[in-house]
Amino acid sequence: MKIKQNLLLAAITLIATITNLAAAQAAPSDLQVRYSATLGHYLTAANGMTLYTFAKDQAGVSNCNDGCAAKWPPFTVMADSVNVAALNIPGEFSIITRNDGSKQVAYNGLPLYFWINDKTVGDTTGQAVKDVWFVANLNPTVQVLATANNGKILVGPSGMTLYTFDADEADKSNCNGGCAAKWPPLMFAGNSLESGQGVMAEFELGTIERADGGTQVTYNGKPLYYWFKDHSVGDTTGNGVKNVWHIVNP
Repeated sequence: MKIKQNLLLAAITLIATITNLAAAQAAPSDLQVRYSATLGHYLTAANGMTLYTFAKDQAGVSNCNDGCAAKWPPFTVMADSVNVAALNIPGEFSIITRNDGSKQVAYNGLPLYFWINDKTVGDTTGQAVKDVWFVANLNPTVQVLATANNGKILVGPSGMTLYTFDADEADKSNCNGGCAAKWPPLMFAGNSLESGQGVMAEFELGTIERADGGTQVTYNGKPLYYWFKDHSVGDTTGNGVKNVWHIVNP
């Protein structure tokens, strides 16, 4: 009887351990990433609500307090760090201390906020408010990835491969409608473009306005796109499609 009791106790302990481990692995991140056809990749909280940055803030310092913070609630946490381990997010996260002593999450030094008028997941009504509030786009906007078969290539902030289109003109995209559904443009909605290490400085990043009014990122004047059949970082299945789509070797 004692042996059976010990075996039962061991089994219960093992189940509890597995359950706790699974729960720990399944714990949601404090932050998530969302993609918009007009805004590009931007940050949200775990509940899906959009996060913003304030152009009047300084690195590591929030200048939005009192009445401002009532309209733009800071993204605060209780811990001294933020959980992003499961996400492929470039850049750095930190915790700053606000005037009231609360701990606010910052992305690349810029404090993050919600907007009081966003009501549901996917709302971005705070974008460009007074030209100082912007969705928290992932940065750097363009990075360099070393691949085994294609050398160094340009990738977006999520690490996915970027392409150019031979039919485009300088600073003008000719890929719209159904074309853009297969070749999503690299969009941007913030207030400063950033390039990662290895992006040649003489070929500066730029932006153009698309036919739908969105802002697309360019490299050396050429609009940049993703390919809908690429599913993982390092995929380059769009390279050479119809002999007009090409990866970009910086």
